[in-house]
Amino acid sequence: MATRAALFDVDGTLVDTNHLHVTCWWEAFRQAGHTVPMSGIHHSIGLGAGELVARLLGDDRDRDQDAVISAAHTTLYATYFDRLPALEGAGDLLRSLDDRGWRVVLATSAGEAELTALRRALDADEVITAAVGSNGAAVGKPAPDPVHRALELAGTTAERAVFVGDTVWDMEAASRAGVRGVALLSGGIPRTALESAGATAVYEDPTALLARLDTSLFADLDGR
Repeated sequence: MATRAALFDVDGTLVDTNHLHVTCWWEAFRQAGHTVPMSGIHHSIGLGAGELVARLLGDDRDRDQDAVISAAHTTLYATYFDRLPALEGAGDLLRSLDDRGWRVVLATSAGEAELTALRRALDADEVITAAVGSNGAAVGKPAPDPVHRALELAGTTAERAVFVGDTVWDMEAASRAGVRGVALLSGGIPRTALESAGATAVYEDPTALLARLDTSLFADLDGR
């Protein structure tokens, strides 16, 4: 039987960190002299740091500030590393998929140290086959590169995979890679936006998806 892969975003999907990121990015921008609405930051979470700064400050920004702003966010966010909260049911969802024969791979915009903290919060390393972080793909979401890399690490094809995320960038990346996307509302993005970005199905959070695995996209590939 060909390998089936369950590909997961992490922030906002498995770990409840989106609003921590919003606060840290807001402060990083403020320190650099920019007033950026938190709503705009929220809708940009899930992008890589470079893409996020470019989206929020525009092409006419002082690009010499990009690295400084990104570094400030990294420093601020690192203060939460020892207490990042996994979403309820996240670890159980990954373990249940592993029990059903799915190969679990994480695909995130997080850097190496941040990804280590996220995996520690999830406490499910025994069922995670591999992870793609910000250094694992040439271009971040919404480009398909992180999803393609996750498929490579899983050793399977787009037709044998499902991608679970919480942002429009996750759904767009999955669609561009030819992978069916499942969206969760746990990151705070509206259902209509996720569906417009390509989500095939939308659930409230990891617990809701876990409770409905037998009727989800995952069930379509179970046993095949």
